Amino acid sequence: ERNILMLKAVDKLTDADYKQVLIPRLEAIIREHGKARLLLDMGDEFHGWESAALWDDVSFGLAHRNDFEKMGVVGGPKWVEWGLKLGALLIGGEIRSFPAAERAQAVEWIQA
Repeated sequence: ERNILMLKAVDKLTDADYKQVLIPRLEAIIREHGKARLLLDMGDEFHGWESAALWDDVSFGLAHRNDFEKMGVVGGPKWVEWGLKLGALLIGGEIRSFPAAERAQAVEWIQA
């Protein structure tokens, strides 16, 4: 099943990243498969979100809260894990965070 989107975040996630890449790809997956699986890898080069991008993330997530089968994050600062826990209360589907050292396990999980 090709309802999986895996992205590696580098530097800062921008409004353009969401509007030109992330949102169109997720919308296409949701249209074609009904539900999406998203794995966001926040490597050492990740430095957060622009405020407009953070708003894009929250508003898209809420608008599509029932359209995610699985959502995972690899690495990233501690507050991202807290944000995921909050998101789990609002968004349907399975949500998990993985330490950077468990990247391979995260990929296995999103594909299972």
